[in-house]
Amino acid sequence: MYNILKESHNGIGMVLLFLLLIIIVIILAKFLLKKPFNKSVKITALIGLITVHIQILIGLLLYFLSPLGLSNFSGDSMGHKISRFYIVEHPIGMILAAVLITIGYKVVKKTNLTDKAKYRRLLIYYGLGFGLIAYLIPWFLWS
Repeated sequence: MYNILKESHNGIGMVLLFLLLIIIVIILAKFLLKKPFNKSVKITALIGLITVHIQILIGLLLYFLSPLGLSNFSGDSMGHKISRFYIVEHPIGMILAAVLITIGYKVVKKTNLTDKAKYRRLLIYYGLGFGLIAYLIPWFLWS
């Protein structure tokens, strides 16, 4: 079970990063081309939102099941760079990224902003979320 969750989290993480990049490029292109903010933009943003939430759910399950997660928490582990990354930095940063993406989607969904303002807000929130996710992926595992 643990290995399945771990591999799913790793695989979905890479798909999520690529997907968010594509979503940001699509939104940016529509913004620059001054296309109307329509249902297709909302659906594109929603796909990113759902994928982020699935990834967070799997990540939280891993946090409580993994020997690198909550069970590893101690004063000594806070002094170890990799342990601290898995116990504190990675989960908190990823939750913050998911919150930013969720706020971005909710703001443009429920407000009466102009199309230009909706595109800007989506680009800002999704861009910040993407940046946090890209920064907090444990790239050192692949080096």
